[in-house]
Amino acid sequence: MAAQPPKNGAGRGGKPPGKDSQPLIIAKTPAEEQRLKLERLMRNPDKPAPIPDRPKDWNPRAPPEFVRDVMGSSAGAGSGEFHVYRHLRRREYQRQDFLDKMSEKQRSDLQYLDKVEENQRAAQERTAKRRRKRDKLKQKKLKAKKAKEEEAGKEGKSSSGSSSSSDDDEREADDDAEAPSFIMGKK
Repeated sequence: MAAQPPKNGAGRGGKPPGKDSQPLIIAKTPAEEQRLKLERLMRNPDKPAPIPDRPKDWNPRAPPEFVRDVMGSSAGAGSGEFHVYRHLRRREYQRQDFLDKMSEKQRSDLQYLDKVEENQRAAQERTAKRRRKRDKLKQKKLKAKKAKEEEAGKEGKSSSGSSSSSDDDEREADDDAEAPSFIMGKK
């Protein structure tokens, strides 16, 4: 029995049947390259997109434990020894610069955290001060209200000349219970 070729002709080109062949497009600009990548991702939206990990911070190589026979850049060193000395010196300077930058970064981070803490403390102090002021105003209003009720009760019993003292008390209570300065626009 002879093998029959596929009816749709998909098996001849070496590609699996059912796959659409995409023309090869070479990106000429970075924008076009980005567009092609997005189109490829959007062909199959169910497939998760690869997200690369964040690059690790660069760390310099550790200083050598023991350097053998390095004469330095002075007279008497061999022709190849100077290059060894120069590379070791460059690496050491690079390592010291890295350590300096790391200590500077740590110092600035600590300063930032201290400043944030100080700002929070100052905000809490302002809030507490305003809370005390509000409570004080409430207490004065309550005292004025109680005094007014007592005066009204006394006047009901005796309507003699104590009305002038109650007017003075009311004026004092109104003066003491004036609105906070930040509402009135005063400093």
